[in-house]
Amino acid sequence: MEEILDIEKRNQTGIRGFILLGLGIFPELQPLLSGFFLLIYLITITGNLLILLLIVADQHLHTPMYLFLANLTCLDTCYSTNILLKMLANLLTGERTITVSECIAQYHFFSLCTGTETYLLAAMSYDRYLAICRPLLYASIMNKKFCFQLMAVTWLNSLICNAIPVALVAQLSFCGSNVIDHYFCDFHPLEKLSCTDTSLLEIITFFLSFVFVIPPFLLTLISYICIIGTIIKIKSTFGRQKAFSTCSSHLMVVCLYYGTIIVVYVLPDSPTLTHLNKIFSIFYTVMTPLVNPLIYTLRNKEIHKATRQLYGKMVILARSHPKPPISSPFIR
Repeated sequence: MEEILDIEKRNQTGIRGFILLGLGIFPELQPLLSGFFLLIYLITITGNLLILLLIVADQHLHTPMYLFLANLTCLDTCYSTNILLKMLANLLTGERTITVSECIAQYHFFSLCTGTETYLLAAMSYDRYLAICRPLLYASIMNKKFCFQLMAVTWLNSLICNAIPVALVAQLSFCGSNVIDHYFCDFHPLEKLSCTDTSLLEIITFFLSFVFVIPPFLLTLISYICIIGTIIKIKSTFGRQKAFSTCSSHLMVVCLYYGTIIVVYVLPDSPTLTHLNKIFSIFYTVMTPLVNPLIYTLRNKEIHKATRQLYGKMVILARSHPKPPISSPFIR
């Protein structure tokens, strides 16, 4: 973090801040766009925090599946706060400036959340694979100790690996244009504005992007292929349809999430993809945190039960603490 704080000192002769162009929408659409993204942010934060509250409050949800889900809700909350708050501030105030330090910090937290979420989704798919395809071995393999180990490795792996490109980006000098054609500080826009050699940084970033995208995507895909194969063998039509509806919705979101990340970070950068990258980025920075709570809870009976119980407790608590009568100075 000290390197991030010292960026502006090293760039006193160069750029001290950037201008984020955003989505490049016509100015007359800015108020509508502000309201749209504000609504998305409020729904995302409310949905994810509600799920986190339910998991913490209900002892029956302290299982590996919901512990993974609690981590995912924390990640999605950080995702939206890191990206959407700055975007909303720029849309509402009209000021699109961001300091170099703030830009590097935003890139750091974005990369950390992205790297963590890819492997967390893979761990969640493996958990579902064991529960559906190997139910007799599930309790012995996916115990709480192994679950916490998976979560710790996921976070630490992303934190350590992410420190390498962030440290190299913090050493870059920026000169010339200070305009970032994006709505947040990502690697490619920063790399293009640098006036120093970035060949080593490009190689390391491409390698890490490949490591954090392709293996977890393949693990997730293989897990769900096995899950679907097991579901097909279910004799009950109702049970098969129910399992398919849950798995297909999640698999579609996961494929959309990984597919857009692969296009942005793994495929070679080209002028054709440059303009599309902002659109692709919307899916994994804005839409995925929005739909994840719906995908995992819309048809989840345990979450519905926990919600009813929490609501009942809140009603009982409110009734047991009635409001004191309002005294009026006119009543003697």
